[in-house]
Amino acid sequence: MPRIWLALVLTLLASFSAQAQVEAFPPGFRTEMIPANGTQIHLRVGSAGSAIVLIHGFGDTGDMWVPLAADLARDHTVVVPDLRGMGLSAKAASGYDKWTQAADVRGVLTALNIDKAIIVGHDIGTMVAYAYAARYRDKTDKLVVLDAPVPGITPWDEIVRDPRLWHFDFGGPDAERLVAGRERIYLDRFWNEFAGTPSKIDEATRRHYAQIYAQPGAMRAAFAQFQSIRKDADDNKVQMATKLIMPVLAVGGAKSFGAMEAVVMRNAAVDVTEVVIADAGHWLMEENPAATVKAIRQFVDAKR
Repeated sequence: MPRIWLALVLTLLASFSAQAQVEAFPPGFRTEMIPANGTQIHLRVGSAGSAIVLIHGFGDTGDMWVPLAADLARDHTVVVPDLRGMGLSAKAASGYDKWTQAADVRGVLTALNIDKAIIVGHDIGTMVAYAYAARYRDKTDKLVVLDAPVPGITPWDEIVRDPRLWHFDFGGPDAERLVAGRERIYLDRFWNEFAGTPSKIDEATRRHYAQIYAQPGAMRAAFAQFQSIRKDADDNKVQMATKLIMPVLAVGGAKSFGAMEAVVMRNAAVDVTEVVIADAGHWLMEENPAATVKAIRQFVDAKR
């Protein structure tokens, strides 16, 4: 076999091997592509009982939630969408503000004949989860937000000055050209700088997501998630005037956002429970999944 073809085969085999190591959703989960709010949303859904929606962030897809989905599926219907433009969802041309994406989630639940749900979000998913709870207050039983600020919610003006958040304003055609073919390098920056222990985001996980974010249009959509944050801040400053009344769990990584998650949410909600996950940075489900799942399960089960 010519050397160049041998190298290609070995690369493909390594890629497939890495993907095979990424944890799969439990038996009984199905995948669907659902028309919602003018786009197509890819999701996994399984089990039965009251509904819980798990919303991923940047650097992940809905695949990040497997350990939590497996636990919650024992007694809940678990809905795990890929956000607009991300994962295997359609690469929409617009609509990346979080108010619009909240409507995407509502459209998915309506298509599944689900009225009310507990909403859980991480990173960008936290921003969408807050927008959902603010837009559909009577449809949100509880809200869980994990390790991310919420644009516009105090102390947003101080948080956004952190130089590590330069990527909030990074995007556009030239940025896409810079990252094209280097998606893994770009993603490594987030996994390495925002993790408490970067090695906990293992090679299989990194390869899996790098392949997904290398799809045509994927990075454009990812950049659009961040470039919409200024609009999100304006939207949320209006919503903050009327605090959320459903129970809220604010979870931060001890080596990342920590107790600040609860500080933010107390400016937006009246009933906030604070949890800080030890031995974890931003990537809670990769760095300390057991403690993160336990905290969310206890909050979900609490009679309040």
